[in-house]
Amino acid sequence: MVKIVIRTGMFLLLACLAASVADGAPSAMVQFKFDFPGSNPAHYEITVQNDGHDYYTSNGDLGNSTSPDSTPFEFSISEKTRHDIFEFAKKANYFTGKVDSGNTKLANTGAKTLIYKDGAHDTSATYNYSLDPSVQQITNILQNLSTVLEYGRRLTWFHKYQKLALDDDLKQMEERQRSNTLGDLQAIAPLLKQIADDPSVMRMTRARALRLLAVAGK
Repeated sequence: MVKIVIRTGMFLLLACLAASVADGAPSAMVQFKFDFPGSNPAHYEITVQNDGHDYYTSNGDLGNSTSPDSTPFEFSISEKTRHDIFEFAKKANYFTGKVDSGNTKLANTGAKTLIYKDGAHDTSATYNYSLDPSVQQITNILQNLSTVLEYGRRLTWFHKYQKLALDDDLKQMEERQRSNTLGDLQAIAPLLKQIADDPSVMRMTRARALRLLAVAGK
């Protein structure tokens, strides 16, 4: 009887230790930084984590606000987009080695920095243009995502202070969505739902938000 109790106790202890290790497993993160003085935004950062908590900061203009709000914009992308980002990071060897093309004759399209961190990696690369197909893919995903998130920042501001201005941005978003230049709309789905459900917003504007929500699958 004593042996059974001891063995049971050891089993439970090992199970607890295993769970503890699992809970403490290092998270993975891909971060994208963009700097291009004179553009709007001139600087932004996107942080995508494997735990579903993602963040965006930007110095882009917000409506008529003269002082851009640099408060982190929290969002969550679709599992497909998240999977693609981490898969392309893996295929790009977590941004080690030669990432920039080294072609100084190419036009400057802004300094881009990709960062990858997990329990075994802490790597980064800065580039203007890369010949690596995986870097090209992840750059395209993240830049299109930034477009969505910039709209998200502006829509948040307009919804609070200038509701009549919502329609123009939502119209632009619909046009971009049709031309495939808009990123993962799920990132701002909660905001689109707030606008669609707000009876103080024009019916036409709410209808646009509903159509975009349908594209996001929400």
